[in-house]
Amino acid sequence: MDRGIKPTAALPKAISLAAVGQRVRAIARPLGLLGPAGVWLLMLVVLPTLLIGELSLVPGLRPGQAIESYGLLNYLRILEPTYLQVLRRSATFATGTTLLCLTLGFPVAYWLALMAPKRWRNLLLVLFILPLWTSSLLRTYAWITLLRPSGVINLVLSTVGLPTQDLMNTHWAVYIGMTYSFLPYMVLILYASLEKLDLQLLEAAADLGANPRIAFWRVTVPQTLPGIAAGCLLVFVTSLGDFVVPTLLGGPTSMTISRLIYNQFLGVARNWGFGSALSMVLILMVSLAIALLLRYGDRNPEIYS
Repeated sequence: MDRGIKPTAALPKAISLAAVGQRVRAIARPLGLLGPAGVWLLMLVVLPTLLIGELSLVPGLRPGQAIESYGLLNYLRILEPTYLQVLRRSATFATGTTLLCLTLGFPVAYWLALMAPKRWRNLLLVLFILPLWTSSLLRTYAWITLLRPSGVINLVLSTVGLPTQDLMNTHWAVYIGMTYSFLPYMVLILYASLEKLDLQLLEAAADLGANPRIAFWRVTVPQTLPGIAAGCLLVFVTSLGDFVVPTLLGGPTSMTISRLIYNQFLGVARNWGFGSALSMVLILMVSLAIALLLRYGDRNPEIYS
């Protein structure tokens, strides 16, 4: 009789072990998929960021110099008016470029998604983003050919009798180069958002007496706000850390945080500690922009509120 009871008594224990095994497998399966990506991020993102954070606390660190002490002198140096002006200029360039890309990119994306012939849309979109397939360095050198005093733009102006403009090494050249470089990103994201637009809501707005302007601001824009936020974030982040355009098209008065970081690591300054502190500030600015998007970008505004 005891022999018949033992399997029954062991049954709950076997069931609990099976449940634990299922839970372990359920946890291990996604970890197995995320493991390689996690290791990759750990080696290429987390560890380098921690290293930069450590170096940023070493005052006056030079290449090959041993770490002797830690402190906040590098961060206090950033608060000097000269470097605060560089940070403001970098943020201004990034904000202005984002607004220009949004202003120019929204009509283009709207036309491609809703007005262009369907059989030509994919081809037109590929042609518009074609510059992304070339090096940003080559694209910037092309703008040097256009903007320099003896370039194509001044040649056309002088031909039609207008005064020539010296645009090279100015803030305007930086805005032009950055807008050209990052406009395709904005158009691509806005196109994907506008392509999902619910046209029935526009028809309903027209039936209710809304003119095209009101329908655009009260129906189209609210539906595309997630795409607008994503496009603005991408353009802002990439233009904030851009190095090529400010270096080649901007002059001494167009110093940005990316150029300043380059000077600290590979330029004449050779102050790795201060360069690391500037890098951490740049990471903080980018993280703040992403946090603002996550905080406010997912809100779904009510249409016709």
